[in-house]
Formats: sequence, C-alpha cells, structure tokens
Amino acid sequence: MLRLKVNKYGSNVIQVQQQSFKRRHCLNNPSMAQIIDGKAIAAQIRSEIREDVAVFTAQGNRVPHLTAIIVGEDQASETYVRMKMNAAKDVGISSTTERLSANVTEQELLELIDKLNKDSNVDGILVQLPVPEHMNERKICNAVVCEKDVDGFNVFNVGRMCLDMKSMIPATPLGVIELLKRTGIDTFGKNAVIVGRSKNVSMPIAMLMHADGRNETNAMDATVTICHRFTPPKELAKYCSMADIIITATGVPGLITKEMVKPGACVIDVGITRITDSNGKTKLVGDVDYDEVRQVAGYITPVPGGVGPMTVAMLMLNTVTAAKNLAAACNKS
Repeated sequence: MLRLKVNKYGSNVIQVQQQSFKRRHCLNNPSMAQIIDGKAIAAQIRSEIREDVAVFTAQGNRVPHLTAIIVGEDQASETYVRMKMNAAKDVGISSTTERLSANVTEQELLELIDKLNKDSNVDGILVQLPVPEHMNERKICNAVVCEKDVDGFNVFNVGRMCLDMKSMIPATPLGVIELLKRTGIDTFGKNAVIVGRSKNVSMPIAMLMHADGRNETNAMDATVTICHRFTPPKELAKYCSMADIIITATGVPGLITKEMVKPGACVIDVGITRITDSNGKTKLVGDVDYDEVRQVAGYITPVPGGVGPMTVAMLMLNTVTAAKNLAAACNKS
C-alpha cells in the first residue's frame, strides 16, 4: 500500500495528474522508466505558492522579500541567482541582489549579513556559494540568522533537521523529497541508497529519507545506505543493485550504470556537470547513464529538467515560510 504523506501543497489533483500520467506512459512505453518531470511539478508548486502569497498579502501582510548576495563574478553564480530572482518575481516575492567584489573582506560580508539580519523588511537571505577562498564558508553560512536562513545552511537549522524537528531544510533535499511524494513513490521500509556525502545536499537527503515520518520533518521512513564517489566500484554496484530508490549527487558523469540498477527502482539524479560531447558541443549531464538506466528503472529524473527546477521552487517555499514565521512572531510581540 502507498504510504504517502501529503502536505498542503500535495493535493488530490496532483495525485490524479500523476496517476493519469503513469497510465499513459505505461501504455506508450511499457519497457521504459517513467520520467519524473521536475519542471512540470515545480511549475505546479510555484502556482500554489503564488496563490499562497496572494492570500498572505490580502491579509494585510507585506510582500515577502528575498535578498541574495553574490561575492565575485562567477558566471554560474550569476546564472543561478538570476533564475532564483526570476522565480521570486513569478510567485509574487520581491527581491534584491547584493553584489560584492571578489576582494571584499570576510568582515565586510559579515557586516552586510548582519545588516540584513536586522532589516525587518527582509524575510529571506541567501549567500550564493561558493564564496572566495579567503572566506570561511561555514562562518558565512552561520552568520545568517536561522529565521531568515532560506538555504537551511545555518548550523542550528542543520541540527534541528537532524533531530527531526521543524527547521529550514535546504532547497535541493526538500525538492527531492517533494518529487518522491508527489510522484507517489513508496518509501516506507524501502531500501534507499544515497550516493554522495556533501553536507548541504547528500547528508540532508539521507537524514530525511531515513527519519520517522511521524515527527516534525514528515520524513520518509526508508532504510538508508550512504555511498560516495570513492566507494569501491564493486561495493557501490552491490549496494545500488539492492536499492528500491537511488539518489545520486556526486557530480561524476555516468557513475550510475544500467547494471547497477534493480529493475523497477526509482532513480533520482541530483548531479549536474557540463561536458563537451564528441561533436564539440557542451551539454549538461547527471550522474546517471540516463539512456541505459531508463531501460531498467521504474522511475527516473532527467538532467536537466528533474531536480533543478524543484530546488528553485522549494527556495521560494522557504522564503514564504520565513515571511509567515516572522509575521507571526511580530504579531505576538
């Protein structure tokens, strides 16, 4: 039986849409994995957030506000922040971007964060990573107060999540969990392999996958094994071949192959790497040998178009959550 915990963004309409999609897909491609369309699911979530923001402001609250900080001139960071700001505009969240030069001091960045922490008109703060090497990334992340930490990187938010308490959960792990829920993937007691060990992505995913669904994080009750890029190939293949769910986030193209996947397993590809193909063209690929694995898996996310759009959508959700929490605290005081 399906054990699906549906939050307020997981409506019966979504379940019906997903079931309809599954039936159509099975009829058309009975031997191929069902594609989990992260772009479509993220669009639905953004629509729901847009409605939520409209209700929130109609109640007399100001428009939620998100501030992003970019240090340096990294083009990838510029692209990611632009995507996030466009998403904010789409759902009715106001936003600003603070740009600092690469040679700004760590103290100057900390002072800006402190200013934003104290600004009652700012609900969410994100510092686009990576920061320059002369800065301590952990110190910078911890400088953002928990209430405005929409990235979920502050050590106190991480600690609360690990204790299965309500907290700001990092957007990518939250997006992965929401993909599983909305697609109707049964996780209760299932074997899940997390391939990756990053503190901002893989670790939170592992915690959310294994934790008790009765507690505050609404976790997934799976049996979790953690591997990574340096797990010996034979061992990695052994663990993956027993998994009902594989979630990989290593940035190693083609790490997960067809032979490593149990027939019918769900494969979530968080990895994203830009490569140059044999024709000299650049393209984005994940950790999974998509064309081959799709022949045996039951469900699979594409790259791009899978987890990526969900990350942006969940960041918007975190921003609205922060705005609601801050408004409620202000009303109590």
